[in-house]
Amino acid sequence: MPIQSENPATGKVVKTFDAHTDAEVDVAIAKSVVAYQELRTWSFEKRAKHMRKAAKIMRDEAEALGKIMTFEMGKTLKSAIAEVKKSALGADYYADTAAEHMADEIVETKASKSYRAYQPIGPVLAVMPWNYPVWQVVRFAAPALMAGNTGLLKHASNVPQCAHYIEDIFKRAGFPDGAFQSLLISGSKVERVLRDARVRAATLTGSEPAGASVASICGQEIKPTVLELGGSDAFIVMPSADIEKAVKVGTTARTQNNGQSCIAAKRFIIHADIYEDFRAKLIAHFEALTIGDPMKDDTDIGPLVNQVAREEIAGQVRSAVKDGATLIMGGEPLNGPGYFFTPGILENISKDSNAYYEEIFGPVAALYKVDTIEEAITLANDSPFGLGSAIWTQDEDEQALAIRDLEAGATFVNAMTSSDPKLPFGGIKRSGYGRELAAEGIRAFCNVKTVSIA
Repeated sequence: MPIQSENPATGKVVKTFDAHTDAEVDVAIAKSVVAYQELRTWSFEKRAKHMRKAAKIMRDEAEALGKIMTFEMGKTLKSAIAEVKKSALGADYYADTAAEHMADEIVETKASKSYRAYQPIGPVLAVMPWNYPVWQVVRFAAPALMAGNTGLLKHASNVPQCAHYIEDIFKRAGFPDGAFQSLLISGSKVERVLRDARVRAATLTGSEPAGASVASICGQEIKPTVLELGGSDAFIVMPSADIEKAVKVGTTARTQNNGQSCIAAKRFIIHADIYEDFRAKLIAHFEALTIGDPMKDDTDIGPLVNQVAREEIAGQVRSAVKDGATLIMGGEPLNGPGYFFTPGILENISKDSNAYYEEIFGPVAALYKVDTIEEAITLANDSPFGLGSAIWTQDEDEQALAIRDLEAGATFVNAMTSSDPKLPFGGIKRSGYGRELAAEGIRAFCNVKTVSIA
């Protein structure tokens, strides 16, 4: 696809960019290597000084960068500004904790001294998505740079202005020239970068096919990878839950970012005793959502990212209904300019339908009725994905059972699934492998070196 900014609220192309040539990419990789040789020798204190400066720039320019996000991918301006501020928190977190996360760990052996050392490995390629165009990048870049690695960003082709802005932030923050660079290249050019011996590892957040391709190439090249792919998160609600709060949070969990989030609540698994009550309240909350101009403060739902995405989601809804599901409300494209789509709710989804297993990457909730906690967990696990999960219950036994048995990278109790710099983030099964954030995120691309001194 072309590298261009298209405003999803209008459908109009705002700006088009020339892709980098192979020669320009080679120069960027060479600069990344040189920057790595400098950055790896910096003290944690020096790295932290510049990372905190990057965080300050983000906070000071949150509205400016937020507007770019809204114009490029359609999220509401208020959520875009919040994303930039969260990214600043992530940068500050690693400025504060990198030295601790990467400190030598003494191990008692027969040697006079032995320990585990964490050392950077070099340039890392990050293939990042459009749905959280700043947070996804910063949660890679902050730990990478604080570890002493350098970053090469292949951002989604529809958010080039975001990519340029982030690169400029790290430049202005004072990191070495080439420490973090954006490569404006198409997806077909990623393999060439991955096979370059100077690029030591890769991380990808995106689709299953893209993840499988990157993993396959890096497997051939013997390079480590971290993959964060799709999700079809379960949102279980049991009779002891605070139903009003579960519905309110569930609405946000399904429709945040215009429904375009890997960790959105997508499958609502509701106990039969409260099913009708929950269903009625969820419909009311969905109907109260305001769809419109994402630049306005009172807008809850902006447009989907592009026409292709809207057609795909509408097709998934139609297919589910054809297979016997009931569309309770919404779930349709809106007429007029832009790629708007009404939030929808499906129920009675057959296990024989593709909708039972697919991820719907838009504001459409799927409702399921169960009779027991065991049935709820079994249904939740009957998915190729395993990213996040949530359970709403005051019963401690049910909480413990869900924490133990839900097949997911995270389980949230009486809260919506979210990411926090202090906690590891990632999935299992077809949702990927490896972890971002926390100590695991900064150590993901480190050489865990054994040191033994006789």
